[in-house]
Amino acid sequence: QVQLVESEGGLVQAGGSLRLSCAVSGRTFSVTAMAWFRQAPGKEREFVAALKWTSDSRYYADSVKGRFTISRDNAKNTMYLQMNTLKPEDTAVYYCAATPWSYRPMGSAQSYLYWGQGTQVTVSS
Repeated sequence: QVQLVESEGGLVQAGGSLRLSCAVSGRTFSVTAMAWFRQAPGKEREFVAALKWTSDSRYYADSVKGRFTISRDNAKNTMYLQMNTLKPEDTAVYYCAATPWSYRPMGSAQSYLYWGQGTQVTVSS
């Protein structure tokens, strides 16, 4: 099993920045890719960004490209999502996810086996 614990989100004004972290524990050796998803009220969960462990390949949703950066600290077994130039439409519950199946589509929630509890990010206008 793999456990994922996200940092606390927060409330930020439009144009501001926020960094989320996701600590990984347990069978970390089985993880080959991780990602961030988000879900706004009344909407489906959507892909935000993904990072493959072995190749360090990174993937972003068009809506966050150029504003968000996914990264990791191997020594700390932690993944990060740096969010800059935040917009009100970025308001959502953000989830980190992990998978042993990096060959599956990184933008699909079905590709991920493990999920964090979610953390609220609210961007005020």
